[in-house]
Amino acid sequence: MTQLAEAGFDELRATLAGTVLGPGDDGYDDARRLWNAQHDRRPAVIAQVRSAEDVAAAVRFGVAQGLEIAVRGGSHSMSGASSVDDGLMIDLSGMNQVTVDVEARRARVGGGALLRDLDAATQPHGLAVPAGMVSHTGVGGLTLGGGMGWLSRQHGLSIDNLVSVRIVTADGSILRAADDENPDLFWAVRGGGGNFGVVSEFEFRLHEAGPMVNYGMLFWGLDQGADVLRLARELIPGLPPTFTVVPACLNAPPAPFVPEHHHFQPGYGLVVVEFGTPDEHAAVLDRIRTTLPPLFEFATPMPYVALQQSLDEANDWGHYCYEKGTYLEDLTDGAIEVITEHVPKKTSPLSAVLFYRLDNAYSAVADDATAFGGARTDRYAVFAIAQTPVPEMQEAEIAWVRGFWDALQPHAVNIGSYINGMADYDEARLRASYGDAKYERLVELKRKYDPGNVFHRNQNIKP
Repeated sequence: MTQLAEAGFDELRATLAGTVLGPGDDGYDDARRLWNAQHDRRPAVIAQVRSAEDVAAAVRFGVAQGLEIAVRGGSHSMSGASSVDDGLMIDLSGMNQVTVDVEARRARVGGGALLRDLDAATQPHGLAVPAGMVSHTGVGGLTLGGGMGWLSRQHGLSIDNLVSVRIVTADGSILRAADDENPDLFWAVRGGGGNFGVVSEFEFRLHEAGPMVNYGMLFWGLDQGADVLRLARELIPGLPPTFTVVPACLNAPPAPFVPEHHHFQPGYGLVVVEFGTPDEHAAVLDRIRTTLPPLFEFATPMPYVALQQSLDEANDWGHYCYEKGTYLEDLTDGAIEVITEHVPKKTSPLSAVLFYRLDNAYSAVADDATAFGGARTDRYAVFAIAQTPVPEMQEAEIAWVRGFWDALQPHAVNIGSYINGMADYDEARLRASYGDAKYERLVELKRKYDPGNVFHRNQNIKP
């Protein structure tokens, strides 16, 4: 470490209540580790912040030193944008506090909280925030891009339930953004990603959910893929919003409820989650199995927190990951033909394609109410995910995802997609995701709040 660098470290350490780590310090390697093992980055300095004031000091330091800045919340960034080589990582993971106001049905959530922190605080009161489906995901990154999951059909995206944020902008200012204060910034952070600052605290509206939900998973072989997807096309849009059904192209897990001879078998599943009564859930499962008998199925009531953790192991830390997504207006025959042609070509049992149905509460929000990069019309969000346990398998799986995505485009809404599902930066796709008018509005706000593009390690909107 040079004398200048040592002086810089001392300056930052003197300013922060949190911890400052550099290469060689105890804890540095753990702190720089990312969820996606594809990315192995070595920041020059890691600021483990504890407050908005710490964040502001770290931002000012990084700008003054000319360091590239990365912001780490849950570290789930598929692109690895939450770290940086030779720059400054602002690590929010220590800011994971969640406070719940049961009477007001509000939750204040630290910028480094994970979904499991949020669920642990809200579920004892039978309340939840609409969020994602993997509990070790960071609340911050998920929310800033939109946030979709089990409750989206009932209560919309995470951003639709955001009441305010406390955010540190590029000049080190600490601002509150809400409908009644800095409303332009509040609009931008609801879907504009991390382009406009570092959110140190989110305030969410809470909804009744759980503590128990009804869960079902049914599985069919590859030869029945077209029948499964046609069944989903007919079934899902007519279900009440208390149901979320996720069609999935995946390998059967080696779980106790799966017959051993089907372990790791590639095929198609329907995950059927319902927030109503067991009888309503059972009736839909009966309708599915009567129409198309599965190879196996599993159905049970389970705690909402267990539902939120049900995909954790399949998406665990240390896999080599890549993702590409798009939107379909419907599961048309043409789209189904592409899906069933390409799914058998994947080689890793960890890779999957998921379809999230977006309608009801999602579609009730006006397109221009938030910066979210997707029209608020009924649709499916498609996620093609390559996951491999070792790097040697990764090249083939990435090629599979890209080939699948290319083949699906003639059936897609446009070349845009959900920005949280973009592992590659592509300005044309980003503009297509937002649409020209919304994109230009975001550019203007970027010029206002971050004219130097300090926060560019994201799906970047250039000023």
